[in-house]
Amino acid sequence: MSGEESFTIGNTAQEKGFDYVPECYVVSPTKASSQAQVPTIDMARLRKTGSERSVAVNELGEACRRRGFFQVVNHGISQSILDEVLAVASGFFDLPAREKLKFKSSDVYKPVRYATSLKDGVDKVQFWRIFLKHYAHPLEAWIDSWPDNPPHYREKMGKYCAEVRKLALELMGTVIESLAISPNHLIQKIQDGMQVIAVNCYPPCPEPDAALGLPPHSDYTCLTIVLQNSTGLEILDTEDGDGNWIAVPEIHGTLLVHVGDHFEVLSNGVYKSVVHRATLNSERTRISIASLHSLGMDDKMGTAKEVVDEENPKRYKESSFRDFLDFLATDDIADGKRFIDTLRI
Repeated sequence: MSGEESFTIGNTAQEKGFDYVPECYVVSPTKASSQAQVPTIDMARLRKTGSERSVAVNELGEACRRRGFFQVVNHGISQSILDEVLAVASGFFDLPAREKLKFKSSDVYKPVRYATSLKDGVDKVQFWRIFLKHYAHPLEAWIDSWPDNPPHYREKMGKYCAEVRKLALELMGTVIESLAISPNHLIQKIQDGMQVIAVNCYPPCPEPDAALGLPPHSDYTCLTIVLQNSTGLEILDTEDGDGNWIAVPEIHGTLLVHVGDHFEVLSNGVYKSVVHRATLNSERTRISIASLHSLGMDDKMGTAKEVVDEENPKRYKESSFRDFLDFLATDDIADGKRFIDTLRI
């Protein structure tokens, strides 16, 4: 690789605002064929009792089975909290480089890190993204290690993290309910589990059709909840068998939910871990905040016994968040390899 093709954190094409796309970024993605019809889950209906709630639980299960993806409305997080967290996220990326680079790291095990692409200077293909990742639960254990600049970052991000975690716990409990499996020990493990926040910035790209913000992948999580300020998220539609990419519209005030690998494993493949990617545009910066929820670092997620029988044998090995980090440290997901593929029996 020439020097131009081996960018490191603080010196990448997207940070420098290059007016061209260097060769190491070029992936020529296929274009989305249409806009997604995103299933909508109304939390107000899930919070009722009786038949209306039962119907809403069934709709949630159907969304997990067919797409592994849905949006939630009436989630209870105020618009001011959503607007403020997007503003402080954007404010962080607007800081001078020296401020952001205090957190720079290519170590995937680090609980707070600023980086670009996936593994800077290592991956063969780089991606047009800048990100800050930090652990967020328990909040009091991690918040003091987050950036204190911009001034209200910890306050506004902390408020959002607490609210979105409450929503995630509610949704994860309902997903388990929709599978008709016994929650017992699993609910406690989920309540004690990990919350990782990925604050993503996708700067304008001079040739948006030549590169990607993130390659196709699925999340290692139980669930991921995404807040975005503009379009750019695309999901792989496997329903029609053609595997077309479809663009997800940005609907003000809604939150997007991805089913992750752990719930695919739990359900023995009945629920799908959605494959998605981040595309680019030439005019504006896209910010997305992904709240990733899983079991604890070393807690293993396995397949529920209720979904296994002679006709449906167990299809996945158990795994933990640490297993995923080990995978991320050694594999290049730009090659199309997914963590879930390593778990299939």
